[in-house]
Amino acid sequence: MEFVSELWTIIQYFILGLVQGVTEPIPISSSGHLIIFRELFGIEASGLSFEIFVNFASLLAVFIIYWNDIIRLIKNGIIYLIKQDPEAKSDFQFIIYLIVATIPVGIIGLLFGDAIGEALSGTNVVGVTLLITAAAVWMIRNLRGRKNDRDLTLKDALIVGLTQAVAVTPGISRSGSTIVASMLVGMRQETALRFSFLLYIPVSLGTTIIEVPKLVSSPEFQSMLIPNIIAFITAFIATYFALKWFMNIMAKGNLKYFSYYCVVVGLLVIFFL
Repeated sequence: MEFVSELWTIIQYFILGLVQGVTEPIPISSSGHLIIFRELFGIEASGLSFEIFVNFASLLAVFIIYWNDIIRLIKNGIIYLIKQDPEAKSDFQFIIYLIVATIPVGIIGLLFGDAIGEALSGTNVVGVTLLITAAAVWMIRNLRGRKNDRDLTLKDALIVGLTQAVAVTPGISRSGSTIVASMLVGMRQETALRFSFLLYIPVSLGTTIIEVPKLVSSPEFQSMLIPNIIAFITAFIATYFALKWFMNIMAKGNLKYFSYYCVVVGLLVIFFL
């Protein structure tokens, strides 16, 4: 009987890792889906520690996919600082825009992140915020912007950063909110996607550095070491393939289906959970 219980726990955490990995890159809210599945499984949440842990797995997958962009930005950023090379200026500016866009969510996350996560982590709230995500994604379903990396402005970065701060609320998709804002200010799909996920890196890295060491040293984590590791590995693999898939979706402009999905899930959650 104990073996069956342990096996079921492992299956639950595998599913949670899969849910995190699949939903993190696409505009349907990973935090909202984790709340839904934890409710279905009857797993009590203790703050945001588990979410941050599996989010770190997603971060590693994003690092791998955008590794060449990251290295290029760092290299050209340093070159511009040292030599003022005009060829490196656009990448240096792109870094500045990422920093500017990170500030709003950094402030709100540090001051109110835990309070917002705990106060608004009910399934009814998630149902409503999924409907909000659906409406936002629907707005940009047919947009085709023209702005490339070189065309971005500080105003664009600030607008995208403010929308990312809104995504601290469970059920509001981080990738969805930043992609929506990026396309509303006129970015091309490819530029919007790259800006969104490069913006994801400093935010996720900051919370990881702060929270993960505390989590892995806690007795609760140690007692659930194997299920947590399984969730982590699953989230990493699922994020990698989900993001690759979403890149193709963005290129084809089929975002309306994510809007449909969020409407259906949001209504199901409101009426049945």
